[in-house]
Amino acid sequence: MRLGIVLSRFPYPLEKGDKLRAFYQIQELSKTHEIYLCTINVGNVDEYSLKQLEPYCKEIKVFKLSKISILINLAFSLFLSKLPMQVAYFYNRKAKKQIHNFFKNKNIEHLFCQLIRVAEYVKDYKHCPKTLDYMDALSQGMERRIDKASFYLKPFVRIESTRLKRYEHFIFSSFNHKIIISEQDRELIVHAKNNEIEIVRNGVNEEYFKPQNLSPEFELLFTGNMSYPPNIDGVSFLVDKILPLVWKTHPNVRLVIAGANPSQSVQKLASDRIKVTGWVDDMREYYAKTKIFIAPMQIGTGLQNKLLEAMSMNIPCITSPLANNALQAIDGESILIGDKPIEYKEQIVKLLDNQDFANKIAKNGKLFITKNYNWENSTKTLNSIFLNHGT
Repeated sequence: MRLGIVLSRFPYPLEKGDKLRAFYQIQELSKTHEIYLCTINVGNVDEYSLKQLEPYCKEIKVFKLSKISILINLAFSLFLSKLPMQVAYFYNRKAKKQIHNFFKNKNIEHLFCQLIRVAEYVKDYKHCPKTLDYMDALSQGMERRIDKASFYLKPFVRIESTRLKRYEHFIFSSFNHKIIISEQDRELIVHAKNNEIEIVRNGVNEEYFKPQNLSPEFELLFTGNMSYPPNIDGVSFLVDKILPLVWKTHPNVRLVIAGANPSQSVQKLASDRIKVTGWVDDMREYYAKTKIFIAPMQIGTGLQNKLLEAMSMNIPCITSPLANNALQAIDGESILIGDKPIEYKEQIVKLLDNQDFANKIAKNGKLFITKNYNWENSTKTLNSIFLNHGT
């Protein structure tokens, strides 16, 4: 089947969750389909990144957004339009016409759109069936940021949350099929027929993220794109609320914060017991050198890929109820759950002081990932939609 795919970002390098999901889905889908990929991108795509996708795509088109057009779109969205800023940011009328012509000329048999951010490009494309990947409930993620936002940003965050919720509802009927990453996120899409949205989970490349026999060099690890607000909030909660309690009884515990684009506030967390790395070429090295992986996420939606990777590498993990609602691991068996700072402290200390217990959580966590989060299996639902409703 000739499958057209539209993305809001070029899916390489894999430093963001949407890029990782798109890359591995394309990799799997290319086994049974001809992939025609259209991506919107801010800035140029380097040759190395292009070469990572070329083996899986029949043809690739990249539409570069200029900073001027982005600023104009955001201003228009804020004052004259009801579009969410996240949708306006990625929109370009000229690119839309080119994308339509490209897909029509290639006689695309099914069109797959990742995220509502680029739904405007294909919502009125009538030449084949279409599937939308909501991925996360973006509106709920934005709503959870309202209380955390500074007073001058709070009104804009509230407006964006309302607009996203309305747009998630509005765009529903423009696509023949809809998918999302978890049951939790599906329930957060405000639509009478949200039960029609099919669950397509993420996976993890277990051959890549496999256990390594390296000696631990630090006790705690937090990873992610460190300019992303939920990650900034989560690691700040860890440093400000949890670690002071841990240090009262275990003063030598060290934390490594590894991930691209650390914000200024994250960089300021660095100390003699906290290392902020910035971009790392191979995150596996950091997973392999930690005793515990911790992701105390307080806001955000969707599935935490960082947990899949750490658990796949046989690292005992601690996370929040919010993050585990999407993951659905079993507390005390394959993962540990904390809510209040004292609970996180107790979980950290229990893993540090009881190696047998830590080994049990790590082993069960890996088995849980192997059983439930495989890219080939997770893409079967998506592939079934295309094959059964392709033309």
